[in-house]
Amino acid sequence: MQYRHHPVASQTGPDFAAPLPTNGYAWWYVDALSDCGRHGLTMIAMLGCVFSPWYAWARADGRRQVDPLEHSALNLALYGAAGHRWTLTERGAADVQRSADRLRVGRSGLQWDGAALHAEVNEITSPWPTRLRGRLRLTPHHLIGIGHDIDRDGAHRWYPIAPQARIEVDFTHPRLQWRGHAYFDANQGLRPLETDFRSWNWSRAALADHARVYYDTEWRGGGGRALALRFDALGEHPCEPPPQRMLPSTLWGIERRTRCDAAAQASINRTLESGPFYARSLVDTTVDGQPMRAFHESVSLDRFASRWVQTLLPVRLPRRPLQQKA
Repeated sequence: MQYRHHPVASQTGPDFAAPLPTNGYAWWYVDALSDCGRHGLTMIAMLGCVFSPWYAWARADGRRQVDPLEHSALNLALYGAAGHRWTLTERGAADVQRSADRLRVGRSGLQWDGAALHAEVNEITSPWPTRLRGRLRLTPHHLIGIGHDIDRDGAHRWYPIAPQARIEVDFTHPRLQWRGHAYFDANQGLRPLETDFRSWNWSRAALADHARVYYDTEWRGGGGRALALRFDALGEHPCEPPPQRMLPSTLWGIERRTRCDAAAQASINRTLESGPFYARSLVDTTVDGQPMRAFHESVSLDRFASRWVQTLLPVRLPRRPLQQKA
């Protein structure tokens, strides 16, 4: 197919103003672990919220051309000593403001200053409503920003913007301050995920002098792609993926796989999120003889597309009317 993406990231950082096709999406993702090992977080700013039942229903007859900005959200999850906090409130296009270096969704926003990503979070958690408010500053060790196709025909791209970074976390609700290592990437697509994928498993790990990322996608209709990349101060280096290892399935029956040396074992350190179609975990594995702890996610798009899952999702993903603030 003819390549029709307008890249949402490059080797100079994210581009929050890149044009998006109808029925498409873009997201910018951050994860981090504290130096002390007691705290973690993930943050995803989404234009065209790929896991939104509201967005899926809007496209349901297959003929409608839906503006992805009408289904935008900022997702933040905190883990660890301060307890588990989660927010993902969908908003419409009237609540989105964006330029190349700024993105605002409701009362939360991101800003790229050329050297660091700043995030201001002002949200209400779900399903139990509490205030979630604070700031993040992510400083990359170096920028990558090279796009990789993850599907069969180039409709979906992944951009590892800063696989190695430092983060400063300062929250007032809950009261929380910590520093740690972080990761920053972006994804974009011309079509819904469930159109082209059955599932994927993804992981990233930070070591003293480099980061590792493994991205294994299973395509609808057969086939898939395995990306194995090493990132350091000199850039991005493809590497031979180690064998896949099965991990215990979640209580919802979601299969989890990771990459691990043939002579070693991999295990779940902790399951951070477990839902009917998605799992986020911390995984202990070994690659090239080096033990590492990785952020890991498993997604079943077959399960996401099922009617019973779509009916459950509004509990965790409420939608507020246009211009209604948190």
